[in-house]
Amino acid sequence: MVETSKKQWYVLHTYSGYEDKVKKDLLSRAQSLGMQDYIFRVIVPEEEKTETVRGKKQEVEEKVFPGYVLVEMVMTDESWFVVRNTPNVTGFVGSHGGGSKPSPLYDEEIERILKQQGQPAKHSDANYEVGQTVTITEGPFKGMSGKITDIQPDKYKLSVSIDMFGRETNTELDYDQVKEYEA
Repeated sequence: MVETSKKQWYVLHTYSGYEDKVKKDLLSRAQSLGMQDYIFRVIVPEEEKTETVRGKKQEVEEKVFPGYVLVEMVMTDESWFVVRNTPNVTGFVGSHGGGSKPSPLYDEEIERILKQQGQPAKHSDANYEVGQTVTITEGPFKGMSGKITDIQPDKYKLSVSIDMFGRETNTELDYDQVKEYEA
């Protein structure tokens, strides 16, 4: 098992219009080549925009950084090779060529981007289950314990039921806002 504390975010340059295909292909290659312990999340940052088409307003998803994809990975020679050789990837941003490894994004940069995408910056490797008791580590309910009532693994979110003033209250939390309950 790889030390996941070495996970960092990198920016890939892709052919414009192929961002979603690169995401799909990269995740597929990570699975098929056994690199899921090195390549974790792949994100194409998007935001909702309102456009007027033929007099009607429509909500559309628009790429925040056209031609770029974000990848969370542990940088090794093997993972670097797999990512670089994914179809439609033209290279890493921050690589100086000649086989040099790229520079990762700063924590502040990726936290801001992920927050805009509604995702936590750090993602826990914990396997949570409905009915499990957890302790809240951040936010207004810090220090309180509750039971998991729902899990949204694609968004790294949990619904946790806590007891407040004798009533059950549900709150939605990111994976990194809770830890396993210790009696």
